[in-house]
Amino acid sequence: MKKLIFSVLVLAVFITGCASVPKDDIEIKAAADPKVNFSGYKTYAWLGSAGIVNDPDGLWEPPQFDADAEIQYLIDSALRKRGMTETGDNPDMLVAYAIGVDMAALKLKQDPESKLSTLENVPQAGLIVTLIDPDTGFVTWAAVATGELKNLAPETAKKRLEYVVNTMFKDLPKK
Repeated sequence: MKKLIFSVLVLAVFITGCASVPKDDIEIKAAADPKVNFSGYKTYAWLGSAGIVNDPDGLWEPPQFDADAEIQYLIDSALRKRGMTETGDNPDMLVAYAIGVDMAALKLKQDPESKLSTLENVPQAGLIVTLIDPDTGFVTWAAVATGELKNLAPETAKKRLEYVVNTMFKDLPKK
């Protein structure tokens, strides 16, 4: 009996720990220049970041959560997993990203009972990541993610961002 209870507890912890992050609302698209040999890129440098935020009440970023630092950390990690190294001297590619947040975004929602559609406030966010060839100035790869900006705990927000960046870079060609 003790063995059964222990097994159930271990299973419950495992299932809880593996619970998925809410991501049904997230859309991710990526595109690469088919003529680029991505295996030639070994180093990168940060070109910069930008943000466009419509948030009059200052609510989009959970307390004690720095979205910019988290995004840069996740992109660094994704590139390092591909064997790339950050450098300040003569990088093979440049990395840039931009985030957009609209806390006042409206969306049509249908009431299941009345079947009437009404406008509801559904804050939206987007992230675009680009890789740029420093010699030509051309974008060689870009990925875009959009989704609802939910009022989430910082740890859940981090997991959503991790899902987004990992999914984006999964589509980066390895050739």
